[in-house]
Amino acid sequence: MLLGVIADDFTGASDIANTIAKGLPPHGGLKTAQFLGVPSRPAPPEIEAGVVALKSRSIRVADAVQQSLAALDWLLSQGCGQIVFKYCSTFDSTKEGNIGPVGEALAKALGARGVVACPAFPGAGRTVYMGHLFVHDRLLNESGMQNHPLTPMNDPDIRRWLGYQTETPVGLVPARVVRQGEAAIRDALAEAEGTMVIVDATSDEELATIGAAIADHKLVTGGSGIAIGLPANFIRRGLAKGSRDSSIGTTGPEAILAGSCSGATRGQIDLHKASHPTLPIDVDKVMSGETTADDIVKFIQANHGKAPLAYSSGTPEDVRRMQEKYGRDEVAHKLDGFFAETAQKLVAAGVTRLVVAGGETSGAVVSALDLGALTIGQEIDPGVPVLLSHGDKPIALALKSGNFGAQDFFTKALNRLTSQ
Repeated sequence: MLLGVIADDFTGASDIANTIAKGLPPHGGLKTAQFLGVPSRPAPPEIEAGVVALKSRSIRVADAVQQSLAALDWLLSQGCGQIVFKYCSTFDSTKEGNIGPVGEALAKALGARGVVACPAFPGAGRTVYMGHLFVHDRLLNESGMQNHPLTPMNDPDIRRWLGYQTETPVGLVPARVVRQGEAAIRDALAEAEGTMVIVDATSDEELATIGAAIADHKLVTGGSGIAIGLPANFIRRGLAKGSRDSSIGTTGPEAILAGSCSGATRGQIDLHKASHPTLPIDVDKVMSGETTADDIVKFIQANHGKAPLAYSSGTPEDVRRMQEKYGRDEVAHKLDGFFAETAQKLVAAGVTRLVVAGGETSGAVVSALDLGALTIGQEIDPGVPVLLSHGDKPIALALKSGNFGAQDFFTKALNRLTSQ
C-alpha cells in the first residue's frame, strides 16, 4: 500500500475512502479498501490505499491513542509511506477530546512536525478561513453542531479548540499564504513551531494545492477533503496508475436505520416518510426494554420492497430530555447496542442492502456485522460511497454521517446499492 488512513469513525472512513478512490481529474484515484478495525491479516496486494475505520472519536483519550497507534503499526507494515489521520469535517471533539492527543502521538511515532490540520470539505459546505470553521455560510457554533449530543461545538476557532488538546502550540497557515501556492505552503509548515498547524482552505482547488505541497509529509490530518490532492502525488511519480471501479452493488431485501439527530437527517426522514413506511423508535421504550430489536426486524420484513426506515432521531430538546433522564453515556450505549443487534438480526433474516445514518450508529452496526474489508464503489452524495463486503453473501452498505446527503438521500442510496 502507498497511502494509509486512520479514521476515528466509520462514516468518516467511508467518506475519505470515497475521496481517495475518486481522486481528481485527470489523474483519478487509488485502488482503495476500507477495513473495519485494525486487520489481523495483510491487505490484498492490489490495494494502493487502505482506510482503517476505528470507533475512537468519543472514547477515552488513552484508548483512542492506543487504537490509533495500533492502526499506524499495521499500515506501516503494509508499506504505507504517508499516513492520514481523518476526523470529522465539523471537528467533532470536546475541549478534552481526542484529535490533539492522537495527532501528537502519531506525529511523535513518525517523527513529524508542522503537521497539517485541515477539516475543510467544501463539497459538503465545510470551509476554514483564518482558522475558523464554517458550515456553508454559518460559523460552526451557529450551524447546529452546538447541539451535538456527544461533541457539542461551541467555538468556531479550531486553532484555539485544538490548542486545548495539544502539548505544543498550534500554528496557522492563513488563506493568503495558501493562495500563494505550493512553495509558500511548504515554507510556512516548515517554519511552524508546534506539532500541528491549522491550514485554511475554502475550495477544492486550494485543497489540491495543499495536497501537492505536502506530498513528502509523513503525516497529514483533517477531514476527507485534505485527501483530495494526495492520490495525484503517487500517480505523478508513477507509483500508481489511477483508477475508479464504481459499478458495484447487490440485490435483495433492504433496510434503513437512522440514529442521527442532526437537522439534515431529520429533514431526510421527513421527506422519506411522506411516501415510504417509517417506524419511529421510542427511546424511553428502548431504555426500559419494552421495544426490542425484534420489533424493528418485524417492521422491516413486513415492508420489504418499500424502502422501510426505522429511526430514533429526535430534536435537540428530545435529546436533552433523554440525557437528563438516563445520562448521556447510558443513552448512547443503549442505542448503539440496540442498533447493532437490530442490524445483526436483519442480515441474518436476509437483508443485503443496508443504509445507516449517523456516525455512532454506523460504527455500532458495522462493528456488530464484522464484515471485514469493504470495496469502495460509486459516490451516492458527496462523502458517501457505496460499500460492498466480500464473501458468499455480499452486503451493500451506505454509511452516512449525520449532516451529509441531499434530502432524497435514503431512496437514492438504496438505488445505488443495487447492482447494475
